[in-house]
Amino acid sequence: MKKVIFAVILIALVFAGQNGTNISASNKSGKAKSIKKITWEHSGELEAQKGFDKNIGTAGVLSGSYKDYIIVGGGANFPYETVLNGGVKKHYSDIYVLKKEKDKLSMVQHTNLDYEIGYGTSITTDKGVYYIGGSPEQEYANDIILLTVGKDKRLKVKKIGDLPFTISDGIAVEKNGKLYIGLGKQNGVGSNSLYEYDLKTNKTKKLASIPGESVRNQSVAQLLNGSLYVFSGGGSVAYTDGYKYDIAKNTWSKVSPVTNGEKEISLLGANSVKLNNEEMMVIGGFNKEIYDDATEKLNTLQGEELLAFRTKYFNADPYEFKWNKDILIYNAKKNTWKSIGKVPFDAPCGEGLVLMGNTIYSINGEIKPGVRTNAIYSGTMYYQ
Repeated sequence: MKKVIFAVILIALVFAGQNGTNISASNKSGKAKSIKKITWEHSGELEAQKGFDKNIGTAGVLSGSYKDYIIVGGGANFPYETVLNGGVKKHYSDIYVLKKEKDKLSMVQHTNLDYEIGYGTSITTDKGVYYIGGSPEQEYANDIILLTVGKDKRLKVKKIGDLPFTISDGIAVEKNGKLYIGLGKQNGVGSNSLYEYDLKTNKTKKLASIPGESVRNQSVAQLLNGSLYVFSGGGSVAYTDGYKYDIAKNTWSKVSPVTNGEKEISLLGANSVKLNNEEMMVIGGFNKEIYDDATEKLNTLQGEELLAFRTKYFNADPYEFKWNKDILIYNAKKNTWKSIGKVPFDAPCGEGLVLMGNTIYSINGEIKPGVRTNAIYSGTMYYQ
């Protein structure tokens, strides 16, 4: 085996990618434990995609875990030219199966789907990793597929069904054989609609829409204490609010906005994992003030003023965008947020975020508008 060595018109083009909702099967019924700290290390990089000499990193990736394997792939980047110079976004069909061996990730398989994917939603379950929507190819943009790894250590992909609409940049969770899918772009249009998809009957039912904004792209969401929690996201501006969806009652209620200390912050473009029944962890998120200002100017300035702003904006260093570097934990029982420290690398958005035991993996993602990283970081969690 090989070792893995590892706007809103314009901004929409360079979004970090869809937030995969990864529910760690090993933690679904675990008792809440308080994380004291996370120590991080660089764990390698992904191989170049088929037809390319180098992997420059992707955002909006499929990501999750099945048994002892990490499954990650797809996503998009700008391999031919920068966004500033009119670069075209490229999606990928490459899927990587990785396994942790002797504290390192090893490549088990690098294969390709029959079509390109990116900006769909991933859900890790006992049965495998569900991937919903998220393809630039219309024929596959409403697919629900299930990815597993067989005894032969080869990737298995099974189509589960079709949604009655295409979806990207949305959210999804699984509960009792049903998928709760919504928000993002549905049939290419921003939406606040939520649906239930029954995995047994393959039937889709419309549910109550999330309150607030009619467009809510790239939110973070998890199933906590049996309810769906949704935070942040954005449209022409970034949001900081939070909502709880009671599945049994088909009703929404407000919960704490996203806070870090006394300041409300945006998690637009971030990713999350479920730690236990009560808690979720979030890494990443665009800075609200900078995002809101850039979105307005990129859509209102013209001529030389627009050119000057675009040049300065897309040439800025990652730290100048002030993306969220705090590792945030939301506790549904207490309805509170807290930070347990910062990531020691450029804050990613649209990264793959996978939890396996006491290790969390941050895989690729966007580190500034239009620019990705190919790095994989692993964080070892220590509990109090």
